[in-house]
Amino acid sequence: MYETRVLSGMRPTGALHLGHYHGVLKNWVRLQAEYPCLFFVADWHALTTDYERPGDVPKNAREMVVDWLAAGVDPNQATLFVQSQVPEHAELHLLLSMIAPLGWLERVPTWKDQQEKLADRDLSTYGFLGYPLLQAADILIYRARYVPVGEDQVPHIEFTREIARRFNHLYGREPGFEEKAKAAVKRMGSKKARLFNELRRKFLEAGDAEARARAHALLAEQQNLSRGDRERLYGWLEGGGRRILVEPEALLTEAARLPGLDGQKMSKSYGNAIELREPADSVAKKIRTMPTDPARVKRNDPGNPERCPVWELHKVYSDEARRAWVREGCTSAGIGCLECKQPLVEAVLAELAPIRERAQAYLDDPTLVRNVLADGCERARELAAETMRDVREAMGLGYD
Repeated sequence: MYETRVLSGMRPTGALHLGHYHGVLKNWVRLQAEYPCLFFVADWHALTTDYERPGDVPKNAREMVVDWLAAGVDPNQATLFVQSQVPEHAELHLLLSMIAPLGWLERVPTWKDQQEKLADRDLSTYGFLGYPLLQAADILIYRARYVPVGEDQVPHIEFTREIARRFNHLYGREPGFEEKAKAAVKRMGSKKARLFNELRRKFLEAGDAEARARAHALLAEQQNLSRGDRERLYGWLEGGGRRILVEPEALLTEAARLPGLDGQKMSKSYGNAIELREPADSVAKKIRTMPTDPARVKRNDPGNPERCPVWELHKVYSDEARRAWVREGCTSAGIGCLECKQPLVEAVLAELAPIRERAQAYLDDPTLVRNVLADGCERARELAAETMRDVREAMGLGYD
């Protein structure tokens, strides 16, 4: 059921690094076991800021998907696909642009932030202004309930909710809606109909969120309602029209923040990243040559872990006993920096070994990735086409 669908995507940046693994992929692996998940390559989004130098988008996409699979994302549990291969995204984006107020787009916080951060690029384009709307279309086309995001992305989800609400308000009041909704309630059976009506009354009169949640759960378990009837009742429950597009919820994720080798955010552009498929000797060398507390000029100089990038990695990879050993050894000069780094070398290599091993099968046979994406795109198009049929019908664009 799409009531529990999860959707997430990543721009095609090529091979991924440990920051992506700890910040996103480990969470995807967990979510795919709990929900129906769709994970997509956001290749059109890559063009919103890099339209002048797109690079090799398909190659970067394939490299990235190899890392998804190697990290444990399972195409038997989740749908993996490429945004541009599901043109319904563009169609919904176009139709939503007809109703999206310009002021809503201009107030998205990241619009001004990104313009300042990327001042070397000409971002005075509709593509950049409208990317939150394309992002909304990506979510709404699958009627996804949950979108895993960090705190900084919550405004994007709220924007998507507002767009869905506006669309449903404009196009959900079909002729005879009230009568159709009441007839649908009767089809639930007398006992459940009474319960639903009572829960609706509590929500509309008192704003009882628990009553709303119970009514949603009641609708989700009804086997004798058509999809259309169920959507009418979701809308009627809240005093609106038929729910054509689903308002998503932000699924706030707690991900370990993995800093780069210099203490900054890990990024290939900063030259401080460890890639998921990087050779073991290169990984070991990078960790052993990491900068440390500048106060420790000599081996017997005491240091302060809080001023050392190596300590930030210990927070992720070491248990409490190991961290206590590091803190004591550093502040007393009881251990040298290379001794401090060695457990990290071992921990990171142990984490990357199975990822490199799983990746090798896809590198040896590139058709495996193509097949995964072809199957995923086909599945995604089926789901997207279902939504678009309802959208076209609601907007009076059904020509059947």
